[in-house]
Amino acid sequence: MTTHVLSLLVEDKPGLLTRVAGLFARRGFNIESLAVGVTEVPGLSRITVVVDVDELPLEQVTKQLNKLINVIKIVELDASTSVQREHMLVKVRADNQTRSNVIEVVNLFRANVVDYAPDALVIEITGDKGKVDAFLKAIEPFGIRELAQSGLLALGRGSKSITERVLRG
Repeated sequence: MTTHVLSLLVEDKPGLLTRVAGLFARRGFNIESLAVGVTEVPGLSRITVVVDVDELPLEQVTKQLNKLINVIKIVELDASTSVQREHMLVKVRADNQTRSNVIEVVNLFRANVVDYAPDALVIEITGDKGKVDAFLKAIEPFGIRELAQSGLLALGRGSKSITERVLRG
C-alpha cells in the first residue's frame, strides 16, 4: 500500500463531506488525514484527503467520487509536484527550569510560542510531515500535555490551478 493525497474541488453543500468519507469507509479505507476549507471561488470548497491504499482500489473510489454531482474535480497530488503542509498546536510542560530548553527546540524548528502559562507553553508548528514528526520527537521529553493537528493541506506547484476551468466558466 502507498500513501495518496487527493485534492477534491467540490460544491459547498451540506452532507457532501459525509458522502465523500462514506465512499472511502465502504471500501474499508482508513482516511489518515482530512482537511476541508473554502477556496478562492465562492461556493466551492477544497477537500484534501490522505489515504494509504493500493492504486487499483483508489482508482475505483475516484471513479465513484467523480459520479457525485457536487464533485467538480479530483486531482492526485504527488509530493514532488505539490506543496504539502501540516499545522499543529502542542501544549508542552515548561516550568522555570525547562522553559529555555523548550524555547531552544521551538526556535530550532522555526515554530512559534502562541500562549504562555507559568507551567506550560502552547507551540504552533507548520511544515511537512517529516518536520512535524521530528519536532514532536524533540519536544516529547518535556511532556506533551495536549496536541491538535490539522489534516494535510496541499496545492500543486506552479501557476496552474484546479479551479481555472471553473473560473473560465
